[in-house]
Amino acid sequence: MFLDTVLARNPQLADTAASLHRDGAIPPDTYVVDRDAVEGNAALLAERAEELGLSLWFVVKQLGRNPELIAVVARHLPRSAAIDAPEARALHSAGALAGNIGHLVQIPRRALAGMLEWRPEAVTVFDADNARAVSDEAQRQGFVQDVLLRLAGAPGSVYPGQEGGVPPDGVDAFADEAEAMPGIRIAGVTGFPCLLCDPSTGAPLPTGTFTLLREARARLENRGHQGLKLSAPGATSAAALPLLARLGATHGEPGHALTGTTPLHALDPGQPERPGYVYVTEVSHTLADGRPALLGGGFYPRAGIRDALLPRAGLRLPVQEMPAENIDYYRLLDAPPPGAAPVRAGDTAVLAFRTQMFVTRSSIAVVAGLSSGRPRLTGLYDPLGRAL
Repeated sequence: MFLDTVLARNPQLADTAASLHRDGAIPPDTYVVDRDAVEGNAALLAERAEELGLSLWFVVKQLGRNPELIAVVARHLPRSAAIDAPEARALHSAGALAGNIGHLVQIPRRALAGMLEWRPEAVTVFDADNARAVSDEAQRQGFVQDVLLRLAGAPGSVYPGQEGGVPPDGVDAFADEAEAMPGIRIAGVTGFPCLLCDPSTGAPLPTGTFTLLREARARLENRGHQGLKLSAPGATSAAALPLLARLGATHGEPGHALTGTTPLHALDPGQPERPGYVYVTEVSHTLADGRPALLGGGFYPRAGIRDALLPRAGLRLPVQEMPAENIDYYRLLDAPPPGAAPVRAGDTAVLAFRTQMFVTRSSIAVVAGLSSGRPRLTGLYDPLGRAL
């Protein structure tokens, strides 16, 4: 999906990743992340958002909750959006300030006390029950916590496994209860996804959920709530920021823009964010019909993988489809064309595709110095950010 973009915009990353594997510095099934590119993208997003009067809460689940990468992003985007409690802890430990916690995953009750001690800018709540739990704990700690109402998504726009939120016609009923809770203040609304990339052009477009959020905020304003936030996560990138501002969002939540890997970046290599990672593995064996098998572990089902580069043989081979329900022990490539250089077990393979590193079995290698021509491996981590 992103191999052409990487080879056009950041070929040093592909070369360095292949060299690290060939030399034994990293194992197969490793994402290699360009720390300089990630930091440069964060700085770009921060500058563009400031020009438009937007605030950004950054997301790192796609990067494996990596402490080294969190630290460089936080230099430019100090506040984060934590997807769940483990991610919130990883972000906090690496020095990022708590922006929005509780979205996409509600904070478990037994984790509330510790996380509210960080005084997050906002806590997302899906219903009055969770709002009451936040209120009770904040009141116990002696302060009032700002909360965002998570709105249930528009029909057809919610990803399976991400259901939840206040129904659009239940905003007033939620507010009736929440306004009576002494430990919280209704500070805004959020939902997901608010933007999606057009499949044919990659252009970010608003979803029906975004429209519902604007209506919910107006309803809360009519009740007397002022200065309300509207956080509109989904496909947040430099190209999307003007649209967010025009539609009245106050916050975006960049994730894949930090590595230049939104669907827009796959279709338009000229986007300002630079591609920031590749996936490296190796040939495990070759089937009798000539198809090479790559060692797996990092093949995300929604990856949009197209092909793999085999540098030693000088080949670029299509990656064959695999059902999402299968475990990716291996991933098969098309057989090389007649007369091509032979593929051997142990050959390095470089790929670039959309991923969520924290749900893989992969290692995460961080490299720095690519922007100055002096690349170096600065750390090797597991997919949850722990050093190896």
